Amino acid sequence: MVGIRTRDLRKIYSSAPPFGAGSSGPPAARDKRKKQPKPEIVALDGLTLDVAPGEVFGLLGPNGAGKSTTVGILTTRVRPTGGSAWIGEHEVWKEQVAVKRLIGVVAQRPNLDFSLTAREILLFHGAYFGLDSEARAARAESLLDRFKLRDRGEQMVRGFSGGMMQRLSIARAMMHDPQVLFLDEPSAGLDPQTKLLLWEIIREYNQTGKTILLTTHNMEEADALANRLAIIDHGRNIALGTPAELKASVPGGYLLRLRFGQHSADLLQQLQSLPGVREVRANDQNGADLYSDQGGSLIAGIASLASSAGVELRDVHISEPSLENLFLHHTGRSLRE
Repeated sequence: MVGIRTRDLRKIYSSAPPFGAGSSGPPAARDKRKKQPKPEIVALDGLTLDVAPGEVFGLLGPNGAGKSTTVGILTTRVRPTGGSAWIGEHEVWKEQVAVKRLIGVVAQRPNLDFSLTAREILLFHGAYFGLDSEARAARAESLLDRFKLRDRGEQMVRGFSGGMMQRLSIARAMMHDPQVLFLDEPSAGLDPQTKLLLWEIIREYNQTGKTILLTTHNMEEADALANRLAIIDHGRNIALGTPAELKASVPGGYLLRLRFGQHSADLLQQLQSLPGVREVRANDQNGADLYSDQGGSLIAGIASLASSAGVELRDVHISEPSLENLFLHHTGRSLRE
């Protein structure tokens, strides 16, 4: 079995100027713009991870958190600015060929060859990795059957739905039986039935001893599949553990998101005194997040305090312990933002 490691991984992108921005205006202005440094975007800011062999590991975070960049570096598609990464005993950017033999990759968007049939895509991929004709034919047949694509095997993929393309992309990544499987947002855009099929296949593949790293901003997916996960934001690791450990680390567990007509520091202080309340945070001019050991039983007390303060309580949203609550506690933002 093969694991994954990163140490102080960094990636900084330099964005290009807008189209035509460097060619307009007088020569002096153009020369000045050329001398200006390009803006830098920090995608990863010292990310260190250890994924055990045979583990399903999740990278959870909002769009732009650095999840896809991490997968890009580990799969030799993105060169890091600093730090190191290993697949098993192989350092990724020093032993790229050895790494590529060990991994299978499913990108965030399907990148299938529309001029081929589903079966041909699998057969060509198997040939690329050195499977003999008999072995790749048997493997392709087995995967088409498992991914419910047997009746589509001889059809061009240009007519496939998004869900069918995603299933075929994952089947292709498994064709050479990689030791490490990377899944970048694997269930994005899938219908519930296809998503459940995918989760079942991922679990089966992991049970054969394979290591799986998946990125997602879907809390349900991370909770259902990952043995452990890292929640990342702005390229940094802000929490690491099993889903159960992470949910248990939220103060009190329950989150009550309150919306007032207005509020004051005195009202927030009074809310802190309610039974079971662990923490109260103002989240904007008229809102507050209340972390507590209990949920609905607090509403009467909250309403009473608001009424005594002459403040209108406009809305209460209660959520049970979740990965979303953990992220909100650390960042003040939703995982989907």
